[in-house]
Amino acid sequence: MNIETLSLRGFRNYADAHAEFGEGVNLLVGENGHGKTNLLEAIVYLSTGTGFRTRKEAELIGFGQEFAEIAATVSTREREMELRAVLFSGRKKRELTVNGVKKRTFSDFSGNLLSVLFCPVDLQVLKTGAAARRRLLDDALCQLSPAYSHALAEYTRILEHKSRILKDRFEDSSLTELLPDFNERLCRFGAIIIRRRAEHVEKLRTHAPAFHREFSGEKEALVLTYKTVSTVTDALADEQTLYAQLRAHLESHWQAELDSCQCLTGPHKDDLDAELNGVSLKSFGSQGQTRTAAISLKLAEREILREETGEEPVLLLDDVLSELDGRRQDFVLNRIGGGQVFITCCETDRLADLGKTFAVENGTIREM
Repeated sequence: MNIETLSLRGFRNYADAHAEFGEGVNLLVGENGHGKTNLLEAIVYLSTGTGFRTRKEAELIGFGQEFAEIAATVSTREREMELRAVLFSGRKKRELTVNGVKKRTFSDFSGNLLSVLFCPVDLQVLKTGAAARRRLLDDALCQLSPAYSHALAEYTRILEHKSRILKDRFEDSSLTELLPDFNERLCRFGAIIIRRRAEHVEKLRTHAPAFHREFSGEKEALVLTYKTVSTVTDALADEQTLYAQLRAHLESHWQAELDSCQCLTGPHKDDLDAELNGVSLKSFGSQGQTRTAAISLKLAEREILREETGEEPVLLLDDVLSELDGRRQDFVLNRIGGGQVFITCCETDRLADLGKTFAVENGTIREM
């Protein structure tokens, strides 16, 4: 899978830019703040339907612009596609098209461009809060499964409505009557989310430890564990069983949710836990161990996307190499062959001979 061309209008600091990229490594070189990361964020948007630094679409639109447009020509083994997303500054809904055909939701649009992003904050993904680890799972699954993308979007929307009801019910007590219906739908979509996340973690459990073992010289065993609602005895169970177990947990927390005015249970609380040789990485892992495990997770994600789709996903390395020592840089660089790669950096240094180089300056892209 390759991005042949990318055009940006009104996106972040790009007023009007266009570039044609190579099939292998594409180096994006420029000073900080000139738009290298913005370019990668545009690619991620076409893959996942959101920016990776913000969930607010208004923040992706350039200052003073009424809309932002991302357009890309993407080639796969079987076809070539024109992908286009237009975001509007007001309440108007975004427009998504594939080969000129409008798509009603991102679920209908997803899967046409597969990407794996690795940026500096990902190096600490196993140390930070659970939200970052849920997003790691969701970003991959939304690219792989339109059904998952739809379930996650619906679950998020219903959860937001339920949260508002819990907070507003003191002003209007009749709102409480709506909660059973919201709970039923949360459990229905929650069961889909839990089952698919559990399946994905099982695949990560196969690939990530192998990468980590190789890098550590067979000295460290990485173990990943998916943590979800306590009443779920087997996250790989059928959706009907998961639904019933979610309902039981929600009902047991009914009064607690009313008292706290918060949604206390569901897959929005899920986590991915990691251990090295039986010791919690989050609590006791060194910086080097944490970074190596994060690298292993990202390489595993790329491997899973390739296996599931038969296509090599586009790999995006956003200034991550500068955060790694020479040994870890070599480990990553030795495994990025075989597909299209975008690497952002301030100076080419040892990367100059890897592929095509582009200068990014003040929202412009120029091949060097």
